[in-house]
Amino acid sequence: MSTSLSGSGPAQQAPGRGPVRRGLPRTSRTARNHAPITATGLAVKVVLLGLVAGIAIWAAFPLVAAEHWVGLGILAATTAGLGYLYLGRRHIPAKYLVPGTIFLIAFQVFPVLYTASTAFTNFGDGHRGSKDDAIVAIQTSSVKQVPGSAQYSLSIATQGDPTTGALVFLLGDPKTKEVFAGDAGGLRRLDPGQVESSSLTGKVTAADGYTVLNIGQASVRSKEITDLVVPTAGGAIRSNGLTRAYEGRAVRAYDAGCDCVKDSETGRTWTADAQAGAFVAADGERLTQGWKVNVGLQNFSRVLTDDTISGPFLGTLVWNFAFAIASTGGTFLLGMLIALALHSPRMRGSNLYRVLLILPYAMPSFAMLLVWRDLFNTDFGLVNNLFGLGVDWFGGSWTARFAVILVQLWLGYPYMFLVTTGALQAIPRELTEATSVDGASPWQSFRAVTLPLLLVALSPLLISSFAYNFNNFNAIYLTTEGAPFPADNPTNGATDLLITYTYRLAFGAQGAEFGFAAAISLLIFTIVAVVSAVSFRRTRKQEEVYS
Repeated sequence: MSTSLSGSGPAQQAPGRGPVRRGLPRTSRTARNHAPITATGLAVKVVLLGLVAGIAIWAAFPLVAAEHWVGLGILAATTAGLGYLYLGRRHIPAKYLVPGTIFLIAFQVFPVLYTASTAFTNFGDGHRGSKDDAIVAIQTSSVKQVPGSAQYSLSIATQGDPTTGALVFLLGDPKTKEVFAGDAGGLRRLDPGQVESSSLTGKVTAADGYTVLNIGQASVRSKEITDLVVPTAGGAIRSNGLTRAYEGRAVRAYDAGCDCVKDSETGRTWTADAQAGAFVAADGERLTQGWKVNVGLQNFSRVLTDDTISGPFLGTLVWNFAFAIASTGGTFLLGMLIALALHSPRMRGSNLYRVLLILPYAMPSFAMLLVWRDLFNTDFGLVNNLFGLGVDWFGGSWTARFAVILVQLWLGYPYMFLVTTGALQAIPRELTEATSVDGASPWQSFRAVTLPLLLVALSPLLISSFAYNFNNFNAIYLTTEGAPFPADNPTNGATDLLITYTYRLAFGAQGAEFGFAAAISLLIFTIVAVVSAVSFRRTRKQEEVYS
């Protein structure tokens, strides 16, 4: 009788003991990986995977139309990977991690990367498309009616809702009796069998796939009708009222030989500037329509070299820090003091007080900001009338700053009160009682035990609150709109934060400058990230001390 020593035979037995189990049996692992699937689970899986496939097919068409082959390849690979992952029974951890990773990339990583890429361009009003788009826009916007211009009967139509759908010109040629449909994409001939026209005027009264607007509906959208230009080979078609249209000639035309735009009436020439993404004349005049180009660090250097921006920038940054620190620290101190008072076992009716104290937190903040703006009104505001004051709260720099911080204190303390109440309930009373036994006063007990433990628990929340208040656009824009403004600089007010200052610079009277706004957004992001990183590092050291 032989005994196997290699372990390849039956399970080995120790003297007087049962079989020695060296791991999970293969049959158990196999059974776990091939657990039966319920009908409900299978139905949910089929529906979700079908939804993913449908979204992928829907997203593929615009990618193909735009010839974004890299994006199409990423879409196909992602869809195939999801199908492989969820149709099989392996890779269980990945089934839970992949959805969160996809959402993280889609809603966090991609927006940050897109903002960063935009910061190095001149993207904005007049610089949204390609150079070819700019040339088409320049030529069509300069169309004028000349003697002998072709005339058309005009009907205004849409392919959707009459009040919001994209406008289409239905044009009847009185000479050839042909009917055309035109929009910003160009002109196309319609099949006569799909159109009904007036025998007298040739005006289109109905067309398959289009909704013809009546005079009242068209009058409401008269500005859109006037702005609509239909490009043609010889120029462009524009409306002449609501019933007639003409094909005019472009006064400004692009000349590929000199890479410039020439005005046939004045003889003026604008040459393409590849670095600026615009057509520029010899005297520096630029045409409004340009194209998107990379400008390197120009948007960032503008913050430092442009005196009208760099001058107020530092002062705004200092006030931004003061506002964020005062808002966060003030709400924390007030919320903590109230929480400590209601945490005392000698306090009666604490539940009722808690309900009343969180009322500001339950109200819409944007509505309360507007209410507080009226409360600080100089003439009829409750603050001045109640205390018999005549203070122009939003007329002076320091009074306006004090007012917005006071508003933030009222709006923010309920949140700090709630989180501090929860943290206090997690601190064992034995710790504070032990300090009392050792002869410590209530203040010494609070400073040595309660406050450090509160800071360990609430430091991440304080950091996030600081980051939020550093970019608290609503708090300023809905109360003071950045005012008061100095007489020599109407773009930078005493209460402006960097975010409101950026908004006014990038989206002011000169039009939207998305590239410049993205550059300052990256600067703000860097500041907040550095402050948060330093704060989290100090928090970890504090946790090590009190753990």
